[in-house]
Amino acid sequence: MKNRSRLALVAIASVAAVALGGCSTAATPTGEESKGAIAMGFASSDITIWNDQLEIMQPIIEEAGYEFLTSDPQFDIQRQVADWEAWVNRGDVKAIMGYPVSPDSVVPVTASAAAAGIPVLGYLLSWEGIAAATVVDSYDGGFELGVATGESLVEEYGDDVDVTVAILGSRETDFGAQAMDGLIEGVTSVAPDVTIAELTAATREEGYNVTQSQLIADPDTKVWLGASNDPMHGTYQALLDSGVAADDPEYFVASRDATNETLDLISIPGSIYRTSIVVSSKDLAVANAQLLIDAAEGKTVTTVTVPGVLVSADNAAEFYVD
Repeated sequence: MKNRSRLALVAIASVAAVALGGCSTAATPTGEESKGAIAMGFASSDITIWNDQLEIMQPIIEEAGYEFLTSDPQFDIQRQVADWEAWVNRGDVKAIMGYPVSPDSVVPVTASAAAAGIPVLGYLLSWEGIAAATVVDSYDGGFELGVATGESLVEEYGDDVDVTVAILGSRETDFGAQAMDGLIEGVTSVAPDVTIAELTAATREEGYNVTQSQLIADPDTKVWLGASNDPMHGTYQALLDSGVAADDPEYFVASRDATNETLDLISIPGSIYRTSIVVSSKDLAVANAQLLIDAAEGKTVTTVTVPGVLVSADNAAEFYVD
C-alpha cells in the first residue's frame, strides 16, 4: 500500500446567524458572557457533508461559550485568505480550523494567526504551521470501496470481467488524489482487466456533466465510483435522465462518503446506488468542535483520525444523522 501524507475531502455553508464578520454578540445563546469566537473555514457552501457538520458544530461551540464564525469563499483562494485574515484581525478569535482551497496559500495567514496566539487546525488536510487536524484515511477508504466493487463485478461477470469503471474525483489535493488512487487500485486488485475512465468532478453539477460526456463517449459505462458523494449524486441524476431505472441491476454507483441523501438512495430496493464508505458527519463535526474548543482553551491538541464504515442497504439505517 502506498505512502500517504497527512491527509485528507471533499466544503461549507452559511449557517443561519453565522457569518464571517457578523454575529459579534457579547453573550452566547445560553446568556453567559462570550469567551470569544471560534472559526471554521471550509472552501465552499457547495458540499453537503460540510454544511451538515456546521449545523452540528454550532450548538456545541456555542454551548462551550464561544461565538461560531464561518465563511463561503466559493473555492476562491483569495477570498478564503481574506476571510482568514479578517478572523485574525478581529482580536477575539481563539482558534481557526479549515479546509483550504490551496494549503500552500494559507501558510502565511496561518503564521500570522500563530504570531497572534491563535492556533490553526486542519480539516482533512495538513500544511505548515497547523497545531493538529481532523483526518480521514482517504486512500484506505477508497481502496476498501474499490475492493468491494471489484468483488461484486467478479461475482456478476466472472474472474475475467472486462468493463469500464468510471472514477470521479479531483486530484487538486492530496486527500482527493489518494481517494482516487485507492478506488483505482482497490478495484483493479480484484478485477485487473477492467478499463478505468478517470473523470474530474468535485461538485454535483460537475458530476452530472462529466457523466453525460462519458455516456456519449462510452454508452456502455455502467460502473461509477466517486471519491466523494456530491459528484456521485450528479452521476446518479444523469443516469436517471439518460433513461436508466433507479433499480437497474446492471448499474453500480458508489461513493467514498455519504450523507443522509446518499443513504436514502442506497436504501431504495435494488438501487443502482449500491454502497458507500460512510464517515459520519456527526463524528467529524464532534471531533472538529472538540479540537477547536481545546485549542481555544490552550490545551495540547493532537491529530484525530475519524474511521469510515462500508454501508449497504442492509445497514444504511444505522448511519443517518438526526
